[in-house]
Amino acid sequence: MPGYTGDGRQIFSEALMVMENVQVIGKRSSIVIKNQVFSLVILPTEEKKKVNLMFLWLFAWSVSGIVVIANYFTLTNDNTKLVIIMWLGFWAYFEFKILRVYLWKRFGKEKLWIKNGKLLYQQDINGRGKVKEFDLNLISDFTLIPLTPGSIADTFSQTFWVKGGERIEFTCQSKIIRFGMQLNDEDANKIIAALKKFINSK
Repeated sequence: MPGYTGDGRQIFSEALMVMENVQVIGKRSSIVIKNQVFSLVILPTEEKKKVNLMFLWLFAWSVSGIVVIANYFTLTNDNTKLVIIMWLGFWAYFEFKILRVYLWKRFGKEKLWIKNGKLLYQQDINGRGKVKEFDLNLISDFTLIPLTPGSIADTFSQTFWVKGGERIEFTCQSKIIRFGMQLNDEDANKIIAALKKFINSK
């Protein structure tokens, strides 16, 4: 076969091995277990249309702030300036919040992996993000974070327009660590089961 090489066959075989070891959970999560390493990736969303709408909202909000700032310098009334300054404080707060959420929804993912007796967790945005490391021997059991029906706080934490709403937690040296943002109960429980199975097998 033209262009065929032994190296190409090896690469293809390795790719097949990785695919065989992939466990897809729901629409956003996947687990790979290979060479005694557990790797979990959780995407922030599968709703690309909403991400695009968020960008349009962010763009319109940014433009409105720029227009107000540009016109501020033409004002002469002190009371009007004070009102504009207060509005700009409100604008800057939501500009930061929505930009943070947009970058996460567009470029982010949660990564958790276990190797060499360590659990590592990262909120990755385009390859950047602090990696938190925990000794596996000091970690307590993984548990589901329940949602309270009718709770405004829980309902808000699970909406598309915020970053947060973790559904899985564990304790390490009295510190509670949470991850699995906005997972449903079924997917979160499957991830917990896979984590427990891997850890107990070691």
